[in-house]
Amino acid sequence: MAEAPDSGAPDSLKVIEFTAGSLRVADRLPQAAPEDGFVWIYLERDELDLALPLLQRAAQTLGGSQLLDLHTLDLGLDIHPSNYDYTSVYDLIVFRRLALPGESGDDLAGDRSEAPPGTPGQSQSRLATFGRIRSQAVGFVIFDRLLISVHPAGCPTARGFVKRFLADIQQGMDAATARSRRPTSPADLVLRMINGMVDSYLELRRDLTAELERWQVHLLRNNARNTDWNALMHARSQLHVLEDLCEEQLDAMQEWLDSLREQPLESFHSQPAQAQEQRDMLVARARDVVEHIERVMQHARRLQQSAETVVQIHFSAQGNRTNDIMRVLTTLTAIFLPLNLIAGVFGMNFKEMPLLDWRIGFWVATGTMALIALGLSLWFWRKRYLDSDR
Repeated sequence: MAEAPDSGAPDSLKVIEFTAGSLRVADRLPQAAPEDGFVWIYLERDELDLALPLLQRAAQTLGGSQLLDLHTLDLGLDIHPSNYDYTSVYDLIVFRRLALPGESGDDLAGDRSEAPPGTPGQSQSRLATFGRIRSQAVGFVIFDRLLISVHPAGCPTARGFVKRFLADIQQGMDAATARSRRPTSPADLVLRMINGMVDSYLELRRDLTAELERWQVHLLRNNARNTDWNALMHARSQLHVLEDLCEEQLDAMQEWLDSLREQPLESFHSQPAQAQEQRDMLVARARDVVEHIERVMQHARRLQQSAETVVQIHFSAQGNRTNDIMRVLTTLTAIFLPLNLIAGVFGMNFKEMPLLDWRIGFWVATGTMALIALGLSLWFWRKRYLDSDR
């Protein structure tokens, strides 16, 4: 990368000039936006206050209007939800991307072994994937020929796109292919970056589904013990967070999509045919991003329903198991009840009782009790009272 543009600018601030035929990392702010391209300025949020005078000068020189104070405050807030706002000169988009491992002071790259939930010593691995549902705000200010993006510290999004475009040039790609792979406008570049952010949520779906399926298998076991219900409730709350996050993203992108559709063709290109083509391309990209967000949101809702269902099935299975135990105990009680009655009768202290003076009276009473017990056992077995639902 080149040196920081202009003296006093933070090291994280970079200026990229996109033109129809090339891409250039500038060492200072240009005096005017290129007629056949645009300028991209990106920096980290921690240094926004230091770079704000330079950004305001760039917005006035290259975009035609300075940023509103309210919008600069929105760009500096990491907790700001996904949102879309606009003025007569520029659009403002705040989009929350998935946080990377180690961001926000949390180490998400710890123990994620697949030991069954409730195993001693594995408390940190219980539903660890759901701890990855954390997001950070990325702000975009979109002018006709200028893009200003504010990223979290260490965000690879901007650097990744610059490296990709530079790699296309270094590989000697032909001009037509390079032009098709290179963004044609600030809005086009923003849509590409947002689409990459949404793809990370799509990739997270597989891990969430696999994690929840392991818990479903554990909860449906008859011998499930020591279930960490706090972890499961935390997972459900994280799914609610993901759904709310997607709803905010969907609202912001839908409003921007409506704005793109309503913009006049002259704002895209001076030639009507090329202007229509650019607008159709941007609308198609925006619709694709909206569709991806909807898929993530629907998947989060399905996971919520699945989590609630498996908890209900777990308690239903535990109830059935309790019913099995009570049925066996009741059956055994019913078998021994007549035996206790006979034993109680012969335990009465009467002088005259049948079979007491009979030499084989004890064996007759014992055999009768055994026959009664055997008969009741066979009868309950035929009625399937001793079977288990397992």
